[in-house]
Amino acid sequence: LAVVVPAYNAGTLVKGVIESLEPYVHRIWLVDDGSTDGCTKGLGSKVTRILSLPENHGKGYALLKGYAEAIQDAQVRCVAVLDADGQHDVRDLGRLFSEFEENQADFLIGARDFTVGFVPFRSRIGNNVTRVVSRFILGTSLTDTQSGYRLVSRKYLESVLDAISGGRYETEMEMLALAVRGDFVVVSEPIRTIYEEGNKSSHFHVLRDSVLIYRKLLRIW
Repeated sequence: LAVVVPAYNAGTLVKGVIESLEPYVHRIWLVDDGSTDGCTKGLGSKVTRILSLPENHGKGYALLKGYAEAIQDAQVRCVAVLDADGQHDVRDLGRLFSEFEENQADFLIGARDFTVGFVPFRSRIGNNVTRVVSRFILGTSLTDTQSGYRLVSRKYLESVLDAISGGRYETEMEMLALAVRGDFVVVSEPIRTIYEEGNKSSHFHVLRDSVLIYRKLLRIW
């Protein structure tokens, strides 16, 4: 198991994520997507490799770069993605990987429970709308299509990487669509739902990124 952590101006949060991951995984690829706050400095190690992009391109672009580096290692069978801001609980990773292996999955998405704890209103509404639209266009009954906590197989990555043009958050939707519509095993597993008050560390722009996601879905349809 390898992990990709895309980071853009994540401040001190990313350090905690990396430190909590290192004891448990084969390799971490920390992709610095043109950060200007020095958030990834000093975090490289034997486990964590830092891939620095000269300028900010967007989460999707950073993800694809991380995936491509991860599967250069022939031992890697599965690549997980966690966000750099600590909103994904590292304690869930072992359980998610077990489910991934047990189901011989190619694509596992961590499903958040929007009925418990503090969840920003825009996240609750946005996910519900996207879930309904995705069900219509993709024919999937997944309860969470926007979660960034994902595990994907080498088979999946070797099949789709060259077919995806990296962008922002719409890239994650395109990857899910390719998994659902392709010859891949797609599963969902509950994860802890963690949000900071005000969701200040998020770089998701409600209007711009929502338009990009729905435009991507429209093209798929």
